[in-house]
Amino acid sequence: MNRLYFGDNLHVLRERVTDASVDLVYLDPPFNSKRDYNLLFKTPKGHESDAQITAFEDSWHWGEQAEREYAEILRQPNTEVAELMPALRAFLGENDMMAYLVMMANRLLELHRVLKPTGSLYLHCDPTASHYLKIVLDGVFGKENYVNEIIWKRTAAHSDAKQGSAHFGRTHDTIFFFAKSADHACWNPQWRGYDDDYLDSHYTQVDSDGRKFRWDNLTGPGGAAKGNPFYEVLGVSGYWRYKKERMEAFVASGIVAIPPGGKKPAIKRFLDEQKGTPITDCWDDIAPINSQAQERLGYPTQKPLALLERILNASSNPGDVVLDPFCGCGTAVHAAQKLERRWIGIDITHLAIALIEKRLKDAFPYLNRVKPDKPAPVAPGVGEIAEPDAPEYMRRFEVIGTPEDLGGARDLALRDKYQFQWWACSLVNAQPYQGKKKGADGGIDGLIFFQDDKGAAKKIVVSVKGGEHVNVAMVRDLAHVVAREKAEIGLFVTLAEPSKPMETEAVKEGFYTSPATGAEFPRIQILTIKGLLDGSARARYPDLAQGGHTFKKAQRDQGKKAEQEALF
Repeated sequence: MNRLYFGDNLHVLRERVTDASVDLVYLDPPFNSKRDYNLLFKTPKGHESDAQITAFEDSWHWGEQAEREYAEILRQPNTEVAELMPALRAFLGENDMMAYLVMMANRLLELHRVLKPTGSLYLHCDPTASHYLKIVLDGVFGKENYVNEIIWKRTAAHSDAKQGSAHFGRTHDTIFFFAKSADHACWNPQWRGYDDDYLDSHYTQVDSDGRKFRWDNLTGPGGAAKGNPFYEVLGVSGYWRYKKERMEAFVASGIVAIPPGGKKPAIKRFLDEQKGTPITDCWDDIAPINSQAQERLGYPTQKPLALLERILNASSNPGDVVLDPFCGCGTAVHAAQKLERRWIGIDITHLAIALIEKRLKDAFPYLNRVKPDKPAPVAPGVGEIAEPDAPEYMRRFEVIGTPEDLGGARDLALRDKYQFQWWACSLVNAQPYQGKKKGADGGIDGLIFFQDDKGAAKKIVVSVKGGEHVNVAMVRDLAHVVAREKAEIGLFVTLAEPSKPMETEAVKEGFYTSPATGAEFPRIQILTIKGLLDGSARARYPDLAQGGHTFKKAQRDQGKKAEQEALF
């Protein structure tokens, strides 16, 4: 079944993914760019600074964890990598780059293990560490299994070549393409449409039935030395590309003739029969995700869907298994679902897992999340219509590693309170809140924006409590934060059960009255994790369907249906 895993991909790969079970791996790991990616959510004007959170920290340091993973590399069976990494360490020293390469080497070894003999891997990186990563990939896969270095032009020249800069504009990413076994790798050639200049200069002829064509040479290259047959066609003798019988059939059908003003027979190449230009290793025809892109979700390193579709189409087939161990906002997962590939996504933050789940639900309404290890329903979700073309295996997915019950929630709260807070915010569809650093949140863990009249957007403050004990003072504190922030409602999300005095204190704060409908909503709402998980509790505020999305809503993906409708 299709699966999303929350956790360290090294552990998930070792514990959950079996040998030779994956057809294609795409990974877009952090680039060791020495910076954190601050995530700016789509919020009403004036609230941008309230909605920042560190999506992931793209920096690595040599320390105990790096030393431990380095020791693991020396003990694993790939002796090429075991010899390579000490050489890199001797050259680089115990620094951040070496820590990054150790992290990547360990995971690439596991990815090589899970690939089938016909499988391929695409590693997306930038020039920060691409030269070192290529060496590591050569060690893991064998240099003979290197296929391509693909250049993707991700931005315009002016964005990185500012006035006074002493370098050429850095405008591309690198994608390394390796096969598990070059002789057996899955490969489907890809094509792109001709550009207008080529069409205007080459397809200048129009046949009697209105089809555009060009005249193409029939002479056999290399003559007799290349084994081309010699005979006469339309009164012209020579060495030709085709055998005599086939050539005679072409002449009889009218597609071989002597062009007006020509001296030798030529063949008509009709535009509607051509696949286009073969895709090369330089991809400058796929636009990056910019602020105007319709598919933009708000994730800092989001890649365009077209990029992943090209990779999946080239190196996998429907029904194959695609794995993304750094799945981020889930573009590879989205592409796999759209193209009817089975998929596995892994990420270390609940923020990413929550975004991917929401993205899948928005884009594929027929897709159902099911509980791990539970019977999987075939029927679509309530009120949804199943995509008629979607095979049964593409209608369900699991999320593994995120809390499914109260015990799992308690475990997460004990292990990582910030991941717990972000996960709890996703239960009420709130944007996680973060100031300059973890902990300095001013009593705010999440925000929801809503609009129930023609005025400015209004705000809901979310406070998450993961401890075993809560009290009345915490409810009063939330009421003060709501007043300070000029918010309309406060949500008190708690792992522990609230006391009667807490509920009484919440009621004292009164109600927010919607100017649009006159409906009243408690100004302070106490919501338990248990109630949110079992569906007995939910946040109450006006215009729930339109307010408070953590990320921009993904467009519904029409898949094959749209392609079929376009034909008529």
